[in-house]
Amino acid sequence: MITNDFLLIAGPCVVESEALCIQTADVLCSLAAKYDLPFVFKSSYRKDNRSRGDSFTGIGDRKALEILQRIKETYKIRVITDIHLPEEAFLAASYHIDILQIPAFLCRQTSLLKAAAKTGKCVNVKKGQFLAPGQMQFVVDKLLQFGCDRSKIFLTERGTQFGYSDLIFDVRGIPEMQSFGVPVILDVTHSLQQPNQSKGVAGGRPGMITTLATAGVSIGVDGLFIETHPKPEEALSDGANMLPLNKMEALLRHILPFRELYKKSIQK
Repeated sequence: MITNDFLLIAGPCVVESEALCIQTADVLCSLAAKYDLPFVFKSSYRKDNRSRGDSFTGIGDRKALEILQRIKETYKIRVITDIHLPEEAFLAASYHIDILQIPAFLCRQTSLLKAAAKTGKCVNVKKGQFLAPGQMQFVVDKLLQFGCDRSKIFLTERGTQFGYSDLIFDVRGIPEMQSFGVPVILDVTHSLQQPNQSKGVAGGRPGMITTLATAGVSIGVDGLFIETHPKPEEALSDGANMLPLNKMEALLRHILPFRELYKKSIQK
């Protein structure tokens, strides 16, 4: 699934509407074709991990999954979405979702990993903010034990908790997790979250997206995960750390030369 170029996983945090997904997918597919990038459209059909009870969680599971399925079929692309409970793995798979994503806070849930593996789908597991990179070896081992093929396993770095209200990206974790024999993705936007804010809504530092993405491709990550939205200030989830959709091309143009330099350096 990974080619010589890094995999781009991008899209809005959550399915807010079909119109939003179409607008975002249209732009991202055009950019992926223009820059010859393998692309996976990302959007959660439901957001279960929210700080407050009145936070937006979704438009309805089946309605959102139907939208993701139509995006997949219309644009002939792969799609990825989060699951939170074992039964959701089979629900998402029934809508032909290509990659099941395990949220960071649930990365060690054995029953969830087992259910995802049993679907036969690709599985992307986000490293918990509370885990050392080396601990993700046990996540890989579980998936293999439950029948998931190694070629279908991805790990994603999404920052490590630094105090109560900040995250840091430790570049040492990328090669360490790559040593487990699976691709490692860098979740740029979530690594810039600022959790535990007083109003119960996470903050972020989107102005640092280019910096982290450049660092990631320069050290050889196998892919980038970037949440994006036409109007982040109006997004119903994680707007504080998303990349404005109209800035995606500028980001790609900036980081691609660094990727080429990395590829040349390992060929020497």
